[in-house]
Amino acid sequence: MSLLSSGMLDDLLDAGFRYAFVSNADNVGAAPSAAIADWFARRGAAFAMEVCRRTPADRKGGHLALRIEDNRLILRELAQVAPEDRVHFADIERHHYFNTNNLWLDLRQAKAALEEHSGVLGLPLIRNDKHVDPNDPTSTPVIQVESAMGAAIEIFDGATAIEVPASRFRPVKSTEDLLLLRSDAFRVADDGTLDALVDPLPLITLNPNYRGIRDFNARFPLTAFVEERLVLHHQR
Repeated sequence: MSLLSSGMLDDLLDAGFRYAFVSNADNVGAAPSAAIADWFARRGAAFAMEVCRRTPADRKGGHLALRIEDNRLILRELAQVAPEDRVHFADIERHHYFNTNNLWLDLRQAKAALEEHSGVLGLPLIRNDKHVDPNDPTSTPVIQVESAMGAAIEIFDGATAIEVPASRFRPVKSTEDLLLLRSDAFRVADDGTLDALVDPLPLITLNPNYRGIRDFNARFPLTAFVEERLVLHHQR
């Protein structure tokens, strides 16, 4: 919706752009891919989602599913699942793929869909219980309402998905993820992408005194410089 209302969608089309790749800002594994772009263009789909095969660590993440009533691909998040169905939601043998939120769009078809729906795609809403101050679990509880970008896969006829390696999905959602990223388990390649230097990656578990970013930085002051260099390299 913001692409259309901001005028950016028309600006991109007027400038001759046909396709777009979008991802979450916290996914430092996301990067342009000529091979996937070529596949997407030849496929002719309006929308494609990059997915990875689920592991036991991915039981709670949103997964791809096929809706029986209309045979469309859909995205299911844990917050959308009834309590009695959560055991099936977590079954990685039943639901094989999770959404990376690396998405590919045909801008012409995206504009047509947005205009058809008056700029509102009507995506499912997700409720998340949060606190006003994320660093203070005693602060006022609030309800965050959001829509997942990947949920748009159900809007487009012929929307599809492609399995990608786990290297394209490296989200930093916790200080544990951040410490791993700042460690020497990764290096920044010449093209700005991340290379894992060990396999499997180490599992990091921090006690609650390290969970808030202010407390984390106070205990790991030297790694902030490393992160700054990595971010600058990744943005080049």
